[in-house]
Amino acid sequence: MSEARLLIGSVPVDRVGFDGALDAIAAMIARGTGGAVFTPNVDHVVLAEDDAAFRRAYEACDLSLADGMPIVWASRLLGARVPEKVSGSDLVPRVLDRAEASGWRVYLLGGGEGVARRAVERLAATHPRLVIAGASSPRVDMGEPASARAALVEEVLAARPDVVLVGLGAPKQELFIHEVAPALRPAVLLGIGASLDFVAGTVKRAPRWISAIGLEWAYRLIREPRRLWRRYLVRDPRFVVVLLRELFA
Repeated sequence: MSEARLLIGSVPVDRVGFDGALDAIAAMIARGTGGAVFTPNVDHVVLAEDDAAFRRAYEACDLSLADGMPIVWASRLLGARVPEKVSGSDLVPRVLDRAEASGWRVYLLGGGEGVARRAVERLAATHPRLVIAGASSPRVDMGEPASARAALVEEVLAARPDVVLVGLGAPKQELFIHEVAPALRPAVLLGIGASLDFVAGTVKRAPRWISAIGLEWAYRLIREPRRLWRRYLVRDPRFVVVLLRELFA
C-alpha cells in the first residue's frame, strides 16, 4: 500500500488502523482498478515460510492488515509500529456499514454449505439498505486448473460487485483472490477467513475482552480442538523463530 509497509518474515503488513483501511478500500473502489485485501495473522506468516504461491499472493496484495495482537506486538519489537489490530472479523462489519452508506454492491463468497445465504438473511435485518449483489458457498479446490473456477468467476462478474467478501480460509482464499482479482476488476476482494460464519451466526466469536488481549486463538482452540490443535500447537509456534530471525537480522 505505501512506504509504511512492514515485512514480518515474507508477509507484508501495512501500518494502518481501521480508518486508514476503510479509506484505502474506498479509494480502490473509487479508482475502479480493483484490488486485493488480506488480513495476515501468525498462521499466515508461518505458512508463507514454506509456500511460494502464498508468498506471491501476499507480494501482490494491495492492502495487508494486522489480524491479531501478536502481529501488532511483533511490529513494535521490529520498530515499525502498527497502530492497531484490524482483524477481518472486526473489519467486515465496518465495511458493510460503509457499503450501505455508499451504495456499494457486495458479494458474499465462501463458508460452508448455505452459510453465505444465511448471512444474506441476517444482513437483510441489520442492514436493510445494503445492496447484496450475490452470495454463494462454492466448492473451491486450488489444486484444480483455473478453468475449473471459470464458471464461478463469470457468476461473480455478472453480479457487478464493488466488494467481494471471500471466506475460504487460508491459504486457499489468498490464492483464489490472487488468481481471480484481475478478472473481477473493478471489484475489491477481501480475504475474511471465518468472518462470514460470524455474520451468518453459525460460529460464535470470542468475547471482545479475550480478543483484545490476544487470546482469541485460545478461545477458538477450546471450541474446536480436533480441527485446530495442529495449527495452534504445532505449526504456529514457528512464528517465534521467524520473529527472532527478523530481530537479529
